[in-house]
Amino acid sequence: MIGKMAGNFLSSWPWAHLGSFKYALYGPMVAKAVEAMRAGRIIDSWWIHLFVLFVLRGLVHQLWFSYSNMLFFNRRRRVVKDGVTFKQIDDEWDWDNFLIMQALLATATISTLQSLMEAPVVYLDWRGFIIALTIHVGFSEPFFYCAHRWLHKPSLFSRYHSLHHSSPVPQPYTAGFATPLEHLVQAVAMVAPLFGAFIMGCGSIGLIYSHILLFDYLRCMGYSNVEVFDHQLFKTYPLLRYLIYTPSYYSLHHIKKDSNFCLFMPLFDAIGGTINPKSWELQREISSGTNDQVPDFVFLAHVIDLMQSMHVAFAFRSVSAKPCTMHFILLPILPLAFFFMVVQWCLSKTYTVSFYYLRGRLHQTWTVPRYGFHYFLPFAKDGINHQIELAILRADKIGVKVISLAALNKNEALNGGGTLFVDKHPDLRVRVVHGNTLTAAVILNEIQSNVKEVFLTGATSKLGRAIALYLCRKKIRVLMLTQSTERFRDIKKGAPQEFQNYLIQVTKYQAAQNCPTWLVGKWLTQREQRWAPRGTHFHQFVVPQVIRFRRDCTYGNSAAMRLPKDVQGLGSCEYTMERGVVHACHAGGIVHLLEGWTHHEVGAIDVDRIDVVWEAAVKHGLTPA
Repeated sequence: MIGKMAGNFLSSWPWAHLGSFKYALYGPMVAKAVEAMRAGRIIDSWWIHLFVLFVLRGLVHQLWFSYSNMLFFNRRRRVVKDGVTFKQIDDEWDWDNFLIMQALLATATISTLQSLMEAPVVYLDWRGFIIALTIHVGFSEPFFYCAHRWLHKPSLFSRYHSLHHSSPVPQPYTAGFATPLEHLVQAVAMVAPLFGAFIMGCGSIGLIYSHILLFDYLRCMGYSNVEVFDHQLFKTYPLLRYLIYTPSYYSLHHIKKDSNFCLFMPLFDAIGGTINPKSWELQREISSGTNDQVPDFVFLAHVIDLMQSMHVAFAFRSVSAKPCTMHFILLPILPLAFFFMVVQWCLSKTYTVSFYYLRGRLHQTWTVPRYGFHYFLPFAKDGINHQIELAILRADKIGVKVISLAALNKNEALNGGGTLFVDKHPDLRVRVVHGNTLTAAVILNEIQSNVKEVFLTGATSKLGRAIALYLCRKKIRVLMLTQSTERFRDIKKGAPQEFQNYLIQVTKYQAAQNCPTWLVGKWLTQREQRWAPRGTHFHQFVVPQVIRFRRDCTYGNSAAMRLPKDVQGLGSCEYTMERGVVHACHAGGIVHLLEGWTHHEVGAIDVDRIDVVWEAAVKHGLTPA
């Protein structure tokens, strides 16, 4: 019975059922640190140093995660090309359990040795570094190597180690995704050099900080999935390859499982005869940066606001893996987000934020370094168009087949829905797509079949025009809100003669006070929404979405479609969309690629193609969200 309980403790975390309340276990350590601060012992308190150390350890993992997911820096040196899926993110959600365990052990140790801890604190003793390094090489490395091979025995692997190997793409957080037994083994390997140095009277605060943070740093480096060493370094100094492992070296163990067991030094794999023969060749191939993959499809997005800028995949995985919303925990970081906004605006660089595979083809998202309000600054127009043009030319140069423009990147007043670029570069091989045809199709298919009248704002925009012309053909009265009689007449002329009487110009919101179906293409204030009758449904194709002031009405989300179930590598949400859901203009570009259409989809929407694009989307497994 006792053996079974011990086995359960070593294979699963005892606080797994606590959820976020598990962080209360840091309470004793934090309380002691606060007590020491009140007593004025900020410098010589072990409790404060312990608290700071664990904050820094979490920061090391976060910084390595951010770097490893900055595809604009390292996409050519990625070891495993697949993206991190939502499943892996959910599985690794509690990656920091080992930090809690080690914090509890450290708290218990300091409390037990309280009398020794009251001795004067030594901040630096270089002898301790030499002793710790000697013990690490002489004990920690061989101990971990043997224990790691022991965990790979069939009787132990399935219970204590298979969980760690279940993550298909190594990430810095994967280093913490393991059972308590595995982390106890790692803790012994990490603490033994410190223990030895202190026993010999050469321990110091500096040694604790540097050794533990370096231990975490090297662990995160190995799991980063980005090759950080140049193969020329190992070619020049061959012995160095046995003294430090690389991310590609570790990846082979993660995949093959029967080789490359070392902690940080492949020397012990060489002694044990467990080095994978492909290790050095794989490291050379990846570090040379020649294995870059060209995406077939690119979605050129833009940032909406500061909060959404922290929703990118390389910032906080727990945030980007959920629909974008207000996170109070991010508020203290807003000044940093503002700083990066200014830097991006000054440098004017596009960057890749995410990718996924669909039908075996690589799809990427690039981002124009402009925020939502930038698009409404008259003096920023030329600069924004220049950045979009550079992205299109870059996509054309590297061989991208289709590039789709996000909402504000194809604004009619900005560049005529992409027409500016196609006219300027008539020899483009990449197809430029605004995706609005599918956006219109999604909105139109949301309207109930028994609707006989709709109220349309933003009626003279690309989408508004197409929606009005489509609905009038279905003999649905369209109340088009516009002050421009000339633009209304131009749209009306585009309708067949027998359906033109279904298009009606209105100039005030009062005209819709009896119409319960509103198609919103222009932002609505609270006062304007009051004119809608009780029970009205607001269909939206406006960016940003209107605020939901009316409790007696319902509001649709932005036009969107759910990706097919066989999409691979998707691990971040697109703005406020749910997992696996993308904006309709994004989906429109995907359909353009999958259908192999060779025309540009820019400028005015071809009303005759709305049903064609919708049927193609459904055929390829995209469904309305």
